[in-house]
Amino acid sequence: MRPEFRSGATADATPSGAPAASIVVPVFNEEAGLRTLHARIAAVVDALDRPAEIVYVDDGSTDQSLEELLVIQADDHRVTVVSLARNAGQHAAVLAGFAHARGAVVVTIDADLQNPPEEIPRLLQTIDAGHDVVGTWREDRGDPALRRAISALVTGVASRSVGVPMRDCGSMLRAYRRDVVDQVLRCAEHSPFIPVLAASVAQHPTEIPIGHAARFAGRSRYSALRFMRLGFDLITSFSMLPIQLVSLAGIGVSLAGIAFGIFLFIRRLMVGPESEGVFTLFAILFVFLGFLILAVGMVGEYVGRIYLEVRRRPTYLVRAVHRPEGTPPCAPS
Repeated sequence: MRPEFRSGATADATPSGAPAASIVVPVFNEEAGLRTLHARIAAVVDALDRPAEIVYVDDGSTDQSLEELLVIQADDHRVTVVSLARNAGQHAAVLAGFAHARGAVVVTIDADLQNPPEEIPRLLQTIDAGHDVVGTWREDRGDPALRRAISALVTGVASRSVGVPMRDCGSMLRAYRRDVVDQVLRCAEHSPFIPVLAASVAQHPTEIPIGHAARFAGRSRYSALRFMRLGFDLITSFSMLPIQLVSLAGIGVSLAGIAFGIFLFIRRLMVGPESEGVFTLFAILFVFLGFLILAVGMVGEYVGRIYLEVRRRPTYLVRAVHRPEGTPPCAPS
């Protein structure tokens, strides 16, 4: 099968005969827990009051995750496996799942079993109550304190960026109506942040609490450096506030420098030449240089994003889509 490029494909309507719900699961090197994960999701789907499909997106795994998913797909006619040619990142993998999901409601969930699949019916019930996006926040998180603090910081920035209150934008157990999914696919950028992007186009979003467990196997791929990268993507994607704050700070630093220069000139006239303050001047110079480097870096972040967008390279590359026999494909973009 020839690879297909996607930068955010979308269908204007749910295809005829499509399931009422799609469960999208991005997967990267999770071979140890995939059988357990699918058993729990399948049990939830069996008990639903509506037909549903399960869309696994293999995000360029380097272990046996894809092989495990193909075995699962062969045994369950409700499963579709989307195989990406390379690792594109969690949010890009979710976009790939959105593009190949056929349900009127799309639920996303991580493959590490930290968010219990048994919560999915509650999300669908909340959607049925009239909401178009249902987010979740994790109660009694078992993560380290530093990780929780970083997550809270990122969530606070996200809330202020889109003007929508969010308690936990890091939780990927979420539900979206089809119209929101289509809007996200149309608006998706090179570095998408799905929960925030969806909240920015939703009309009636809400959040509900869910349980949280330790990873079934392996360890989290979100290091402190990756969290920082995610934070930069979030800030530069949804707000001009950082660059505006840098500009205001630059004006303030300039005024402070002028005032300090006037002070030193008057002091020289009154006291005469003195060399004791040379180290103080060096310290102040280093502070100003540090701020200047920060400002250049912030401008570079925005310019870099512009560069990535104007190249219009695909966010992800689909190598193959494995669907059950007789399943109609999604509407072409």
